[in-house]
Amino acid sequence: MAEAAAPLPEPAEHYLAHLRAERQLAGRTLALYTDALTRLVQGAAALQVAPESLQPHHVRMLMARLHAGGLGSRSLALLLSAWRGFYRWWGLQGGVKLNPVDGVRAPKAAKPLPKALAVDQAVALASYEHKSSKGGDERGDPALHARDHAIVELLYGSGLRVGELVGLDVQASGSAAGWVDLAEAHAQVRGKGSKWREVPVGGASREALAAWLALRPGVAATGEPALFVSQRGTRLSASQVRARLKTLALEAGLPTSVHPHMLRHSFASHLLQSSGDLRAVQELLGHANISTTQVYTKLDFQHLAKVYDAAHPRAKKKTP
Repeated sequence: MAEAAAPLPEPAEHYLAHLRAERQLAGRTLALYTDALTRLVQGAAALQVAPESLQPHHVRMLMARLHAGGLGSRSLALLLSAWRGFYRWWGLQGGVKLNPVDGVRAPKAAKPLPKALAVDQAVALASYEHKSSKGGDERGDPALHARDHAIVELLYGSGLRVGELVGLDVQASGSAAGWVDLAEAHAQVRGKGSKWREVPVGGASREALAAWLALRPGVAATGEPALFVSQRGTRLSASQVRARLKTLALEAGLPTSVHPHMLRHSFASHLLQSSGDLRAVQELLGHANISTTQVYTKLDFQHLAKVYDAAHPRAKKKTP
């Protein structure tokens, strides 16, 4: 909230009264409008311009100053909305001829970088052995242990989306949404936009899949085509994969909550760190536009920056 200031100009006070009486806004919402109008009046005064004389370029200057002062994109968008409504009402009252806020937009919020595991964390999760467990839960079932291991290996080793993973069938067919060919060491998957792509399946993934396939007949229902099935023998759902992965990560002692897409991010980031081949990573991920893949170059730079900060003698500040 803005600091206490002198009373608002008469048009602003009338607008707040309009919001209170005719639109019957809640007290909290009225307080937000009051703060927004206070910021507007203070900003106009700092620019030595009367509120009724503000132009779009003035509003952009106010946005820039508030943004530099620490306000985020969402807060700025709320301010603009309040200011826009005020000038629209003021124009209907004949007070102004121009709404200076029309056409002004808040800066776009920066998109957060995808979260990826460190290489040792991803390898630890893929190599994790279930704790022994008595009873009928999934941790005590060797077959479902083998299934979970194969799931982690495919998500991390081939960069599959969780929807692509659960859509895999044991064998290729006209209705299959994807399948794995162990002999050829690749998987055919149907991704976004029903586009097919071929991805390699590494040695660790093939070993894990072979172990699961040897035990799958004792779990899968008769005639079930899905590669990965639940305890009930039917196709595993995406939500079930998420739940199993979260449990596995906790058991493996990882310091962060893990979801399937994090393993896909880890696949892309680690591959790019090793190869530097952005186009190859794009093709393996099935991205239609390389700009989508380029976000992983930022992750790669973050990794390099951490290495630099930790290892380079010039990266450390000298102590006095």
